[in-house]
Amino acid sequence: MNIKEIRAQFPLINNQNIVYLDNAATTQKPHCVIDAFSEFYCNFNANPMRGIYDLSVAATDAYENVREQTAGFVNAKDPSEIIFTRNATESLNLTANILSGTLKEGDEILVATSEHHSNFLPWKRIADNKRLKIKYLDCDSEGEYSVESLKEALSEGTKVFAIATVSNVIGRVNPIREFAKICHANNTLICVDATQSVAHMKTNVIEDDVDFLAFSAHKMYGPMGVGILYGKKELLEKLPPFLEGGEMIEYVSKEKTIYADLPQKYEAGTVNAADVYAFGKAMEYVKKIGFEEIGERERLLTGYLFDGMKNTDNIRIIGAKDSAEHNCIVSFAVDDVHPHDVASIFADSGICIRAGHHCAQPLHILLGIPSTVRASLAFYNTKEEIDFFIKVLSEIRSRMGY
Repeated sequence: MNIKEIRAQFPLINNQNIVYLDNAATTQKPHCVIDAFSEFYCNFNANPMRGIYDLSVAATDAYENVREQTAGFVNAKDPSEIIFTRNATESLNLTANILSGTLKEGDEILVATSEHHSNFLPWKRIADNKRLKIKYLDCDSEGEYSVESLKEALSEGTKVFAIATVSNVIGRVNPIREFAKICHANNTLICVDATQSVAHMKTNVIEDDVDFLAFSAHKMYGPMGVGILYGKKELLEKLPPFLEGGEMIEYVSKEKTIYADLPQKYEAGTVNAADVYAFGKAMEYVKKIGFEEIGERERLLTGYLFDGMKNTDNIRIIGAKDSAEHNCIVSFAVDDVHPHDVASIFADSGICIRAGHHCAQPLHILLGIPSTVRASLAFYNTKEEIDFFIKVLSEIRSRMGY
């Protein structure tokens, strides 16, 4: 991997004097993705699926081709199992809402405590509204969920288990394939938030046998405003729509409504065609580099960052003691300094990081930490950037007067 050539493809980090280490929040975009907006609006700008004239057909093809591409990217059996939304949050809310009608009072939902609020709050709300039981599966201090702990937490009444592939705070990869086997043996559906994993490792919904899987385009070098929901076809066909109107109907009269087939059934209204088209370019870009190359470089960078932080005085790394368990995410605390002050000092030095509870407040409560600071990597980051980060990190307490 020629990192100089790679960075030249990302105009923001190539042209501005910043160190961007907030990739878990959103990744930067390569030229091919940025240029795709102009390409769509110059060549395909018509409403997809609304006209039989050539331009509308071309817009429809451009949009639907990305659906097929997405199905291949996650190894779905059928493109109709791919639903486009605004973001992973909407995808997860959609899942909770359409499943709510299948659940009855006394049924149980199990949610991993480390979940982003987007895969936590929707389940809590439908549990409250339908008088369902909701249970939480706690991880240990290093963010690990064991197979045994899941088996113990499931009961006959557990209908849904919600968990992320990778924690957005701790970075640990959860054994989704094993968890899915355990869930299905218990007649439990598994809903996976893959937002923090899709840019870093291959996703395979067939081999993992997940029932629902959500992620956002903007965290894998694509545009903001595009979310993806994968759902098993046999489930999506039986479940009700989420929103109504636009192209999600087949027939409407005063007396009768017939919904459209998948995937249009879940995509009401005018679609975000240009951003979806640009997302297709992001997938092409990732595929061209390859997950083997991406993974190798990111493991090297994560280890380099982790070791530098571990060897810095008065720094506490949150989660595992092995860099291999952090997968581009290292959250930490600086003794006697509030995380927001830490982030402010980094910002003054031109380093972009994140401070707070990272939309995972229940995990912070479980760990007994109000908030943390998070540095998160992508393959376009460099050792030189990490060296500068460690230098500033080592000076924080002295800058605060300690």
